[in-house]
Amino acid sequence: MTTLVFGHKSPDTDSTGSPIIWAWYLNEIKGEKAEAVLLGEPNTEAAFVVEKWGCPKPRIVSEFDAGQAAVIVDTNNPAELPDNVNDLDVQAIIDHHKLVGGLETKGPIDITIRPLACTATIMYDLMGDDAVKMPDWVKGLTLSCILSDTLEFRSPTTTDHDKALAEKLASELNLDLGAYASEMFEAKSDISAFSDAELIRMDSKEYEVDGTKFRVSVLETTAPKLVLDRKDSLMASFKDVEAEDGVDQVLLFVVDILNEEATLFVPNDLVKTVAAKSFGADATSDLLVLPGIMSRKKQIIPNLKV
Repeated sequence: MTTLVFGHKSPDTDSTGSPIIWAWYLNEIKGEKAEAVLLGEPNTEAAFVVEKWGCPKPRIVSEFDAGQAAVIVDTNNPAELPDNVNDLDVQAIIDHHKLVGGLETKGPIDITIRPLACTATIMYDLMGDDAVKMPDWVKGLTLSCILSDTLEFRSPTTTDHDKALAEKLASELNLDLGAYASEMFEAKSDISAFSDAELIRMDSKEYEVDGTKFRVSVLETTAPKLVLDRKDSLMASFKDVEAEDGVDQVLLFVVDILNEEATLFVPNDLVKTVAAKSFGADATSDLLVLPGIMSRKKQIIPNLKV
C-alpha cells in the first residue's frame, strides 16, 4: 500500500512542502511507496513555491479509506485532520506544534515533535547523512518552508538552527536569501482572487478556550492595506463562516511582515474582551494594532483568554 503523507487543512507552505519532502525521502531513500497529498487548496505562497521548484501540485484528498497508511506532518491536532483520522493506519507524526491529544493509532508509531520553527527543519535532521542526497528542488522546498514559517527570521519561533540551515541551503542553491523571501511574500500578499470566506479560512486553525470555539485566522502579508481595505466585507462574512464551521467566533489577525505587528479585527464585545485579557490591549475601534505580534503558535494561541 502507498503511504499518504499530508499536513493540516488550509495548507500553507510548510504543510504543502513538507509532505512532498518526506514523500521524496520515503520513495528515494527508504525505498518505500509514498505520495504527498493535500487536505485543501494551498495558499498563494505555497502554490508559488511548488511552481518555482518544478514540483507537480499534490492532489487534494477529502476522504480517506479506513486502514490507509499515513504519515502526518506539521500538525497533531485532530481538528485539522480528516474526520476519520483515527481509522487510518498512522505510522508517524512529524511536527513542531504543541501536543494536542485526541489521536488514536493502530499500534506504536514514530512521533517526532521538536521546538523548531519549521517541520522541514526537523525532516532535514531526521534524514541524517542522507540529507546530502537532496536534489536542488528538495533543498528549495526545505528553504521555502523555513523562510515561510519564520517570516524570514522575524518570527519569535525562529531558532538559530532554522536560520543556519536556511542560510546553508541558500548558499548551496546560489540564491539571494532576502530576494527570494521577498518573492515568496509578494506571492503570499496577492489576495485578489479570493473571496472573503476563502481569506478567513486560508491560514486558519480551530481552537477552544474555556468552552468558546474560535477560528483563529492569520493573514501574513507585506501589503496589509489590501486586506484592511476589505475590513467591512470581511467582518460581515464572519457570521457566515462561524455558522458553517460550527465555531463561536472568528479571530482574524493581519500580520504585517515588514513592520512586525498584527492588526486584529474587532467586530464585537467578545473580541474586545479577548484583546484585553489576552494581549492587555484596549480596543477603541474595530481594528486593533498589536506591535510585535507575529506568531499564532507562540504569541496568539498560548495567550488566548475569554
